[in-house]
Amino acid sequence: MGNGSVIDSPSINKAIDYVAERGGGTVYFPPGIYASYSIRLKSHVTLHLEVGASILAASTPPEGMASGGYDAAEPQGPWEPYQDFGHNHWHNSLIWGENLEDIAIAGLGMIHGKGLNRGIAGNDFPSATVPGAGNKSIALKNCRHVLLRDFKILQGGWFGLLATGVDNLTVDNLIVDTNRDGFDFDCCRNVRVTNCTVNSPWDDGICLKSSYALGYARATENVTIDNCFVTGGYELGSVIDGTWRKMSAGFKPATGRIKCGTKSNGGFKNIAVTNCVFEACNGFAIESMDGALCEDITISNIAMRDLVTGPFFIRLGRRMRGPAGVPIGTIKRLMIGNITSSNAAKLPSIIAGVTGHPVEDVQIHDVYLQQVGGGSAELAKRLPPLNEDGYPDPPMFGELPATGFFIRQVRNVEMSNVEVAVESADARPAFWMQDVSGADFFRVRPPPGPCFALDRVTHFRTFGSRDVSDKKIDVSGTQTF
Repeated sequence: MGNGSVIDSPSINKAIDYVAERGGGTVYFPPGIYASYSIRLKSHVTLHLEVGASILAASTPPEGMASGGYDAAEPQGPWEPYQDFGHNHWHNSLIWGENLEDIAIAGLGMIHGKGLNRGIAGNDFPSATVPGAGNKSIALKNCRHVLLRDFKILQGGWFGLLATGVDNLTVDNLIVDTNRDGFDFDCCRNVRVTNCTVNSPWDDGICLKSSYALGYARATENVTIDNCFVTGGYELGSVIDGTWRKMSAGFKPATGRIKCGTKSNGGFKNIAVTNCVFEACNGFAIESMDGALCEDITISNIAMRDLVTGPFFIRLGRRMRGPAGVPIGTIKRLMIGNITSSNAAKLPSIIAGVTGHPVEDVQIHDVYLQQVGGGSAELAKRLPPLNEDGYPDPPMFGELPATGFFIRQVRNVEMSNVEVAVESADARPAFWMQDVSGADFFRVRPPPGPCFALDRVTHFRTFGSRDVSDKKIDVSGTQTF
């Protein structure tokens, strides 16, 4: 075992079964390379990876395997069309567990998903749907009391970690250097993510979801993400090997962010993201597109640099991918504070609801946002489309007529001690608002040029700002000042 050429998963699974049958314990991996297909976790069992130990995802041929390989993707129910293939299956993974409790993977070793499919057509791997193919490093479904600590994930496949319906989950001190999603927490409760580094240039770094993959809507709630670094700016493998080689200039998508959504049937409740760093990636996103209730979310003490979009994207939409008859969701009670962002893209931060369903009760305080600027006077006049059922992504409205914040269909937004700066002169207003009810701005500082553009805004007030006089407007009409 451990020579990198012999498939070790049959022996590993026997060891796990042996320990589980005796009430639980630890399966140790000494230094070595353990080429494997599916490893099946069991309750009360820990996998401990010593320094120098690597579980290597074995390859499968492009046509798949008539026998052997990774476990088959298990059947789903009639709700399968509501999610993509990757979110609907767990067994076709390098390491997986279902209906388990008290499980752990720990130690300073590595999980290397070299042979896993990314779920993207046209790469050098077999299709995710062919027999014997695997597409996730770790997949957990309906588990509880789970600990993942100290190891590294390289080239994690479609997901480095997909946790669905998992409660009481701790993820601590992982380094993930991957070619698709880093962590996805779907329909999970009581999750603690701390001290992690995620480089995921081609997809999201840490992503909360609330899909219909369990066959019913279940909220992701009581989640804290603390002391983490997310980026999409480094070549695959260079974060783990310590060389930190930057992607070529202009690389897209450089996703790499922390996000709630897009799969959003159940909701996101009681979420706290704090003390995190974003670099060369998208900004933070909250998306309710499929009827999710997004409530009581805080984002604080965040440093951002070289963002490829605006720092924040908050979107309530009506894609409604799920059972018929579900009402449009909500986004309410958000607090964002103590944020700095430098060298962000031309796109502003976006807070947008849909007709008849505003984003509600947003407070933003102590924020410094530096954008590249360069917007023209013509762009400042542009009226973006509503695109209410479009895929939620910052470019979904095209170029926008604001430098700092584009705010549309919102009820009760409050900003204090917010500064917007630009590297190049910009003719757009710092704050663009349409169909907003209740807007308080205290001690805001725009770049040179107009501060506010208002259209159908009611109960607006600004006061205490150096560069704009105090105003109170009950009904705005259309005006810029």
